[in-house]
Amino acid sequence: MTGSAPHDDPSSADDLPPSAADGLPPDSPDLPPGLAGHGPYRYARWDGRQRMPDFSSEEVLDALSDDLMEGGDLDDALARLLQRGFGRPTGAQGDDIAGLDDLLERLAERRRELLERYKLGDVLSDVREELDAIVATERRGIERRLAGSAPPDASASADEALRKLAADMAERHRERLDALPDDIGERIRGLRDYDFLEPAARDRFEALLDKLGKQVVDSMFQGMADAIKGATPEQLAANREMVRDLDQLLRERLDGKEPSQDRIDAFLSRHGGFFPGAKTLDDIVEQLSERMAAMQSLLASMSSDQQSELRSMMDALLRDDRLRWDLAQLASTLDQLLPDGLGQRMRFSGQEPLTLEGALAQLARLGRIDRLAAQLGDADEPGRLAAVDPREVRELLDAESAQDVAALQELTRRLEADGLIERRGDRLELTPRGARRVGQRVLDELFARLKRDSFGGHAIDRAGLGGEPEDTSVPYEFGRPFHLDLQKTLANALGREENAPATRRARGAASVTLDPADFAVREAQELTSSATVLLLDMSRSMLLRGCFLAAKKVAIALDTLIRTKYPRDQLHVVGFAYHAREIRPGSLASLSWHGYEYGTNLQHGLMLARTLLARSHATNREVIVITDGEPTAHFENGQVEFAYPPTRRTITETLKEVGRCTREGITINTFMLERSPALAEFVDRMTKLNRGRAFYATPERLGEFVLVDYVGKKQQRV
Repeated sequence: MTGSAPHDDPSSADDLPPSAADGLPPDSPDLPPGLAGHGPYRYARWDGRQRMPDFSSEEVLDALSDDLMEGGDLDDALARLLQRGFGRPTGAQGDDIAGLDDLLERLAERRRELLERYKLGDVLSDVREELDAIVATERRGIERRLAGSAPPDASASADEALRKLAADMAERHRERLDALPDDIGERIRGLRDYDFLEPAARDRFEALLDKLGKQVVDSMFQGMADAIKGATPEQLAANREMVRDLDQLLRERLDGKEPSQDRIDAFLSRHGGFFPGAKTLDDIVEQLSERMAAMQSLLASMSSDQQSELRSMMDALLRDDRLRWDLAQLASTLDQLLPDGLGQRMRFSGQEPLTLEGALAQLARLGRIDRLAAQLGDADEPGRLAAVDPREVRELLDAESAQDVAALQELTRRLEADGLIERRGDRLELTPRGARRVGQRVLDELFARLKRDSFGGHAIDRAGLGGEPEDTSVPYEFGRPFHLDLQKTLANALGREENAPATRRARGAASVTLDPADFAVREAQELTSSATVLLLDMSRSMLLRGCFLAAKKVAIALDTLIRTKYPRDQLHVVGFAYHAREIRPGSLASLSWHGYEYGTNLQHGLMLARTLLARSHATNREVIVITDGEPTAHFENGQVEFAYPPTRRTITETLKEVGRCTREGITINTFMLERSPALAEFVDRMTKLNRGRAFYATPERLGEFVLVDYVGKKQQRV
């Protein structure tokens, strides 16, 4: 039999991209003891070509924050990040990390390459050629023995008798060889019953049977070829018992009667050698289907004549008819049990012919590609992705893809390790640190849209008696805070001494004398303090018009701005729709829309805002309203009254609440996200009553308006 081409080996370097074929094996001798081949990772010597996923947890959180804010669900945002991958911002160092979508496309391309490279022609041609070579070797052995059949010292009569005997034997063997059918299976059966005269031919035939047995029989059960080779009737009966017991377990599952674990354990205790590592029936089915799939796919991909010849050969390799029937029955049961059946037709369209060994190898590879693709396709959460083996990705694709998978698996672990997210039950949530990071990113994004110096600092524009020291200095006056400017004070003293008479300078040459007029103090800028309630419309129309995400970003940015730059200020966020409710700052990033709430109950929102602001001692108290529509609901007699278009009663009750806010010194500033006449009319009446301000802003520019207005008000004189 001729040797197999390199591409017939599924692990051949010729069939892998260079990056996957050049690495060291897992058990490299250069590794320290205990690390070689350890865990689900492949260790290799650094050669300068490997990529390092040097991303930070903050970069990862930034990458998923937009999805998080739009959907409000951290698990969903992580799943979408895994799908699309991790791309670094422009100018940032480090490689991008491919997502699951890219990896699936790479697998699909790899699959296409294999199908377009090979063809399923006469896959048994090498077996046929080897059988012909065995027969030819036997014929040459017969002729050689016939030529030397009479010993040199034999008499003429004895010589003639020996020659005739040898000739008769040779003729009978030639007739047996001539009678061998063309069908490979029948040819194998004929040679198996044939009494070889040439030892080399016999050895070659046994080697062929051994190889075919491992290729074909072991495709069903690991070690089955060795188990039935030269087996006694008792041993064959044990093998048949294993096949029948397994078929019975599978049939029970097929009928909806799940076998007990005790029965499965008993089966594995007797026949576990055929299923290494299996502990459950699912493990057994998985191993069995993976082994049998390549052979079944090969049969499904061949013509009917090719199938008949291959089945004939398989039958010839299994001499025990009952075992052959039991195996066929098991294959049928497994085919019914699996959702997609056992094996599928592969449409090879290339020009490179495959041998039987090569066909089984490439079909097995295609099966592994399909299983990996299914695994990646189902990895819609970090827990499922953890089950993917990067070594399998490396073998089927390349080292770069394996590193991408390992990096994707690392994303969630790193976010948890760095305290940005945490697991609560079966869900992931932002920690306070993570929420601050998301808020800072939103704030930076909104600030980036503003023109430089479009607003100044937070301090008001006059000097005061308290607050933060400034860079400028003034002479000290009684009653000022003593923020001593030491440098200016000493300079004043030295200047005064320089102008003093010579006798005084000589007397105090080694010292500096301070005079009350020398003291200089830094000016202090007076600061304001404020308490703000952000009323966020969460009615159904906000989502339908695309306004909710923009309003949510404003809430997060304003909260971050106040907590980081103006910690003396207070901010409360209140969402209102059918009812109003306070929203804790830490949950803003994951805030989701009230999907089934109708109504815009601004009255209740203002009532809750008044309650919250009444607790504050800040000088400035204000309410910021972000809405896209006029009020359509109000409280009356403890019940919510809703109507659209809004009733006069709703408008009146809401304006009454505006009046209460005005009398308590609360300013109401309104940001309209819709130009409807009804909203404009209501906001005009509210603004005149409260003397606040009204703005119209598109969702895209809302954040800029709110931030500029908030900081701008802090510049006003108190």
